[in-house]
Amino acid sequence: MDHPLLNAFWMMLWFFLWIMWLFLLFKIVMDIFRSHDMGGWGKAGWLVFVIVLPFLGVLVYLIARGGSMGDRDAQEAARREKAAQDYIRQAAVGGGGGNGAVDQLTKLAELKAKGELTQEEFDRAKAKLLAA
Repeated sequence: MDHPLLNAFWMMLWFFLWIMWLFLLFKIVMDIFRSHDMGGWGKAGWLVFVIVLPFLGVLVYLIARGGSMGDRDAQEAARREKAAQDYIRQAAVGGGGGNGAVDQLTKLAELKAKGELTQEEFDRAKAKLLAA
């Protein structure tokens, strides 16, 4: 007896496993190039092994270097997080990109709102800031 639903299930399962393997293959290739503890010949050897014998190469790479692969991922995530935090801190302080002028304009608006600056003084200071 033919079971088309079971055949569809098996086809979807194999397709899902194939997609997972492709994802893993690309992740391994990226890890090979990102690794700083391997020389050029080592990287070339692993890359040829993974490309020529893909299933065996991926399996052997995961067994041999799987643990350090996670460490490199964690280091890269920490580096990116630090870069993002540094950028946010720099943008909040007003460093670069004209943010200093924005801060000064905000201070001028606050002084005008408090009544310490007239409209004329505010307009002149604003024009001077925007011209710079």
